[in-house]
Amino acid sequence: MSKFRLKTKITLGVLFLYIMLLVVSILGYYYLNRLNEKAKFILKDNYESLEYSKNMLVALEDLPQHRSAAMEMFSANLRKQQANVTERGEMAATAEVSRIFELLRKDSTADISDIKKSIYTIMDLNMAAIVGKNELVKKTADNALLYIAIISGVCFLLGFTFVYNFPGYIANPIHELTEGIKGIANKQYGKRLYFKSGDEFGELATAFNVMAQRLDEYEHSNLARIMFEKQRAEAVISSLKDATIGFDNNNIILFANAQALQLLSMPEKDVIGQAAEAVSKRNDLLRYLINTPENAPLKIVVDGKECFFTRETIDIQHEEKRIGYVVILRNITTFKEQDIAKTHFIATISHELKTPLAASDFSIKLLEDERTGALSTEQRELVDSLKQDNRRMIKIVSELLDLSQVESGNIQLQPQPVTALSIVQYAMDTVRQQAAQREVAIHTAVPDNLPRVLADVEKTAWVLVNLLTNAIRYSEHGAIIDLVVSPTGIEMVSFVVQDYGKGIPAAFRDKIFERFFQVPGMKGHQGSGLGLAISKEFIEAQGGVIGVESDEGKGSRFYFTLPEAPDQH
Repeated sequence: MSKFRLKTKITLGVLFLYIMLLVVSILGYYYLNRLNEKAKFILKDNYESLEYSKNMLVALEDLPQHRSAAMEMFSANLRKQQANVTERGEMAATAEVSRIFELLRKDSTADISDIKKSIYTIMDLNMAAIVGKNELVKKTADNALLYIAIISGVCFLLGFTFVYNFPGYIANPIHELTEGIKGIANKQYGKRLYFKSGDEFGELATAFNVMAQRLDEYEHSNLARIMFEKQRAEAVISSLKDATIGFDNNNIILFANAQALQLLSMPEKDVIGQAAEAVSKRNDLLRYLINTPENAPLKIVVDGKECFFTRETIDIQHEEKRIGYVVILRNITTFKEQDIAKTHFIATISHELKTPLAASDFSIKLLEDERTGALSTEQRELVDSLKQDNRRMIKIVSELLDLSQVESGNIQLQPQPVTALSIVQYAMDTVRQQAAQREVAIHTAVPDNLPRVLADVEKTAWVLVNLLTNAIRYSEHGAIIDLVVSPTGIEMVSFVVQDYGKGIPAAFRDKIFERFFQVPGMKGHQGSGLGLAISKEFIEAQGGVIGVESDEGKGSRFYFTLPEAPDQH
């Protein structure tokens, strides 16, 4: 195993390439320098001798015309030639030229053919030397090219091998490390790296393997505990009597107990881990649960029987952050059946009571008739008391009948376009005598240009009468009540009854429209506690809203709205 560090290996690799380049450069320089030297020798040793020999021949040709100058030129070139003798046989030929030249200098008639022959001998020797040296230079050049080609080829192969393998030596471990990290990210803790080098990559592989081993140990050490907690959570969810469905923030279904799967009529594999939107396309109940915010009771047919459920949504928090939510469907079938039985019971009892109450009312009227005999003062007071109690009982029975109709869904409304003024007049005619008895003035404000409303005149007037009666009951003698009708600007018309009596304490305002609720401390004025509850049902059944605003000690402001009737034109 190599002990070199990665930095050292990279340095050595670059140095290796540099040395190969240097070797090729030095080799080329060496052989080029040798060729240059040989060329210089040919030029100095042989070409100059040829030049001298040519000049001497020219001087001999010029000797008859310009003897003195020709002799001087010949002598100068001869001296140069004597100083440049380099080839075998050239010394003897040069000496012969010199000997004959001395004879020629003394005797002008001497034959110059012998001296020319010696000069030609010098030229032949140098020409032959040039040819031989040229062959030697060519051979040297061929050898240089061969050596450079061989060394360059070796350097190329070594360099190519280095360039081909060295990047992989760096990149392959990085690629394996990247794949290993991806595996760890996907919880594949069995991933291991095996690098044979002892450099930084080897250390990195060792550190990675240690990390993976510890993560694997941690995963397995917690796996049993996690599985136990998972099984316990599933057992708790399965043991719940109410249908329970859990979702994460992305609306993925995390769990659903057996009761929920029964209501959905779907197997677990088609629900758990699936996107709620995808499942809801095949299931109406789930589509209703995730898309409908209201918490109205649900009617679901289970095993051929109608069952009723209420929905409750609970957010799941972790470190003050919402990570999901749970939908719980509570079975209220038993309570619904009891409520229906109670409604039927009330309707039956109310209906049965109405006949004897009507008969007693008729009997009281007969007692008041003078033809049956005169009544004493005490008897008349008793009859008046019985008459008031009997009428109160008749009113309560009527309200109970109305309530039973509302609860059973049998209330018959006949909405039609009517003017707000007709509803106000109907109510005013009803409460006028009661207001006069308490000397209460009712000021009405009904604009002439009000749009018509879509309402059941009788039921709406009953609501307005109930609000006015309450206002009269809780106002002082001689007080004023304001009745104002006005458009709201959102295709609704508002009816407001404002009194200036004691008002309603803040603690009871939210309960004022509940059935049988009576504000504590007002026992002398209380009725059955059903009027406002029935009024709320009547108004909401017609698409309106009813409410109250009150300041204790300053009076109360009851209001309700009704939709405008569609344009008939």
